[in-house]
Parts: sequence; structure tokens; C-alpha cells
Amino acid sequence: MELFNKIIGVIVLAIILGLILSLPIWLLWNSCLVPAIDGVHEITWMQAWGLNILCTGLFKETGVYKK
Repeated sequence: MELFNKIIGVIVLAIILGLILSLPIWLLWNSCLVPAIDGVHEITWMQAWGLNILCTGLFKETGVYKK
């Protein structure tokens, strides 16, 4: 049961951290990109969270380097 609680705690912490880290993406997108480029629309905080997850998955370094 203790292991289950730790796993749930890590998942909740990851979700909260992801939401906090998506806040700058949301603010920068809506305050800088929308006025600068025609045709770009404002996004919601949840869309910014999705962009954060997408970019993390696409551009995350694996840390494994072969020489």
C-alpha cells in the first residue's frame, strides 16, 4: 500500500509540475505571438500544457551518447 501511495504521489506531482511549467508557455504565446503574427489565435492553459507535453516528448534528450 505504501508503494501505491508513492506512485500516486509521483503522478500527482508530475501533473502539478507540468501545469506550472506550462504557464509561461501560455502567457508568452498569448502576449507575444498573437499580436506579432496574423492568423495565430490565443490558446488556453490546457492547450499550452499539451504543447509542453508534445515538445518534451519530441525534443527531450535521452542522455545516451555514443562516441
